[in-house]
Order: sequence, then C-alpha cells, then structure tokens
Amino acid sequence: MMENHIFKALADPTRRIIFEKLANANGMNASALREGIPISQPAMSQHLAVLRDARLVQEERRGRFVNYRITPEGLDMIVQWVARYSTFWPDRVDALRKTLKEMDQ
Repeated sequence: MMENHIFKALADPTRRIIFEKLANANGMNASALREGIPISQPAMSQHLAVLRDARLVQEERRGRFVNYRITPEGLDMIVQWVARYSTFWPDRVDALRKTLKEMDQ
C-alpha cells in the first residue's frame, strides 16, 4: 500500500518541516532546506530520499545543485483515504453537539 509509505514519510517531524518548507517555496536545494533545521547534510539526504520514495517530492538537477519540490499528486492517496472516512464525520459532530448541549444543562 502506497499510503503506508506516505504516512511513514510524514510521521517524522523533521520530514514534515522539510515538506512544509518545500510547500512554501518553488523548489529548494538541500543546503537551503537545512537552514533552521539542526541536522547534518547526510541526514537531510536521507530524509529527502524517504520523501522522494513516497512520491511526495521530486528532484530537478540544475548544474551541480539538485532542487527539490513537492509533488502535490503524492498527497492524492491520503486525500482519498481520508475521504473514505469523512462520511462518519457529520454523525460524530452531531453526537458531540448533542453531548455538549446535555453537559450545559
């Protein structure tokens, strides 16, 4: 299941920070991504490899630098997975609303 790779990749807080940085930029190299994150260059490379294997980021070589950017389609599987369970939300919200009203009385 590809979702497992995506969830595993995003389970790590450092990878979520990297993903967020890339989501707010139009491509960055590993050195720029390391700014503000206390990790080594090899650790950054490993995190990027996990994100790439989960198809959440892609590489683009520019000269001697490799720029990374998010692959929005990589999140499609998570969106579809969450959508399967969204049918339960209205009932849960209604039940919560009812419980809160009862608690207020």
